[in-house]
Amino acid sequence: MSDQAYYIPLESGADGTERFAATELTMSTWGDTMQHGAPPSALLVRALERCAPREDARLTRVVVEILGPVPISEIEVRSWVERPGKRVELVVAELWATGPDGTARAAARATGWRMQVADTSTVTHAGDPALEPVSAGREVAMEGRFWDTGFVATLDWKWLAEIGCEGPGQVWARPNPVLVEGESLSPIQRLFTVADVANGVGAKLHFDEWTYLNTDLTVHLFRVPEGEWVGISAETSYGPDGVGMCAGVLHDESGPVGRINQTVQVRAQ
Repeated sequence: MSDQAYYIPLESGADGTERFAATELTMSTWGDTMQHGAPPSALLVRALERCAPREDARLTRVVVEILGPVPISEIEVRSWVERPGKRVELVVAELWATGPDGTARAAARATGWRMQVADTSTVTHAGDPALEPVSAGREVAMEGRFWDTGFVATLDWKWLAEIGCEGPGQVWARPNPVLVEGESLSPIQRLFTVADVANGVGAKLHFDEWTYLNTDLTVHLFRVPEGEWVGISAETSYGPDGVGMCAGVLHDESGPVGRINQTVQVRAQ
């Protein structure tokens, strides 16, 4: 297990609310006082998985809403079952932080459909082609503020098709820190520790000339990922009025596991 972590656990509240101190490893590409979207997304998924957990059910779809900048500070996470059910249930988690005015606010929110599992091993099918293997990926020298500090620098990158190429950007990525100090990553937590970078992987704009922050991410998982590496094949489309959309496929080394979509706000620097 890594001796580095995105979050340090603190004493939990009497109501079951969990408290964490975010480390500098969560730092965003777009500002040194706020977190990249990936670590909070994974922390919310951790809360969804731990909320009234069931051995016979798993997360199948997660929507993360980034409600505002998530500061690199102490944060709180709370979760609950919104809609209980035997076959399908809806679980919710919120991340709270203190805003610039000193008022506590919800900075991010996740909802997850959890479905009861069954044996369908005889009819498995993936609607997207597999990526080239990790061994085919290239380590590309990336320089500048976008790559050298914060969260992006905590990942190992193996590029198959680089940012800005024709068609989708494609990469294998692997986080080096753990999500929470003293814990191992679950397979779905590991996927979400990487998934939010899809917007950047699929970008067609240069980050020195444009900003492109996503306000959300929606992930559908038809299979639980395995292994350390997360594969992304993604491409971002841009409209004429400052709005973009990233669409991509998420992989493990055995093939596709699901899809991701993100809404993107595009602005000239």
